Amino acid sequence: MTDLFNLDNKVALIMGGAGGIGGGLVKGFSQQGAKVVISDFNQQGQDETAKRVSAETGNQVIGISCDVQKEETVAAMVKQVVAKMGTIDILINAFGWNIKRDAFEYPLDDWRKLMDINITGTMTTCKQVGNLVFKAKKAGKIINLSSVRGIRGKDGGNVGYSATKGAVEMITKSLALEWAPYNINVNNPELAEKYRKAIPLGRLPEPEDMVGPCIFLASKAADFITGLTVYVDGGVTAG
Repeated sequence: MTDLFNLDNKVALIMGGAGGIGGGLVKGFSQQGAKVVISDFNQQGQDETAKRVSAETGNQVIGISCDVQKEETVAAMVKQVVAKMGTIDILINAFGWNIKRDAFEYPLDDWRKLMDINITGTMTTCKQVGNLVFKAKKAGKIINLSSVRGIRGKDGGNVGYSATKGAVEMITKSLALEWAPYNINVNNPELAEKYRKAIPLGRLPEPEDMVGPCIFLASKAADFITGLTVYVDGGVTAG
């Protein structure tokens, strides 16, 4: 039982690790003993986060930048991670983008950008890590971060964002079924939108709120869980 949540020497690739939530996950996984690779479009933020967290935890944290809109760069990044770290055990897609626009006049260029980053980017990273690493070793944990907006609509120009997060939900469920024979677990902890009055627990979510659920899903304790959505939302979806 003492090893259920042990991530010592596990290699965690955290996409979008330079962001607020991603940065919290980088620190949390490093504190649990994982070797962490941050991959982010923001190379400066990525490298600064890697240096800071490594100094704080004493564990290996490195950065390898990547643009999830370009599959060839994703594939190259995955190969670099394997070359440097030996393998990948955990993939976390912690990136996301929102472009708020009136639905009557939503520019298609903005729509396509959202789809390219949030949907295609998520699928591309899952595909490349799955095909290049997890399929051969017949083991792997994938955690796709989404949003309550994927199941509950929201006004204020969020139609594009909500559509992408709904798609991430179904990518997660579909991959969980398709990749189950390869012992690849695919799950999705969802974070509530930051509207205090709608959250029964009465406070805004913090990046640290995602760390525990993600560590659980990445650990041996969750080996028999796949296709699951965990709502880290302070009770928003309970009502």
